[in-house]
Amino acid sequence: MFSKIKTVTSTTDCSRQIAEARELIASAECIIIGAGAGLSTAAGLRYDGPDFEHRFADFIQKYGISDLYSSSFYPFQTEEEYWACWARHIDFIRFRNVAPLYQQLFKLVNQKDYFVITTNVDGQFRKAGFDEERLFEVQGDYAYLQCAKGCHNTLYDNEELVKRMVNATEDCRIPSSLVPHCPIDGEKMAVHVRCDEYFVEDENWQAASERYYQFLEYARERRTVLLELGVGFNTPSIIRFPFERMAAAWKDTHLVRINQENTQSMLDNSRTIAIRKDISEVL
Repeated sequence: MFSKIKTVTSTTDCSRQIAEARELIASAECIIIGAGAGLSTAAGLRYDGPDFEHRFADFIQKYGISDLYSSSFYPFQTEEEYWACWARHIDFIRFRNVAPLYQQLFKLVNQKDYFVITTNVDGQFRKAGFDEERLFEVQGDYAYLQCAKGCHNTLYDNEELVKRMVNATEDCRIPSSLVPHCPIDGEKMAVHVRCDEYFVEDENWQAASERYYQFLEYARERRTVLLELGVGFNTPSIIRFPFERMAAAWKDTHLVRINQENTQSMLDNSRTIAIRKDISEVL
């Protein structure tokens, strides 16, 4: 039953609902931002499109790669090819300038008591000025490498190596000398992104998780807005479903869901505002 969900698509209704959402944010004591891939897409960090096609023309021609997401699972035959693609991927997405949309979002909540939970791995929240003590990047960060088998919990900053890989790439390969190996067991390294059971949840990850859940306990007794941005159904158990449950259970909490699609809710709740619109046109 979705009858009590305020979902809008028309320009007139959107204006009213956006105004209502802004009033809720302005009067909120706490704001919890839940951000998914749709936020970065709205900010211009696309995994496909003209910029991708220009930057990855050689990989597209040689391997038939259609977008960055699918490239992450491509069965490259060698580590030299694998890391040539990943290095350019990381450089293209992670080591780029801050997107203005993230800066707008920071200005919106900067004077509030806020916390951010995100499944994005592009580092845009950090670049926009969000307090790292109020940020939980659940799925990792492209800026780090880890042992592919998680044999130890240390993460390794990869920016310098990535730049060297990108500059040394020829015919979609890097020199063998640049292929990273685990300093402990000598085996393969991986990008610090959750894709299997070996994802490293180091001390910083654990501390961020603890701070997030402490903030939830703090916010549940206050006038709170759950601001969900660009969250779909890829990993709904991390943000989407918990936000719906919190909005339904916490007596003075509203869920503001902004996305171009998938704005429906599994719970019937009059304290949910769902705006089906490009995030960049709303913030």
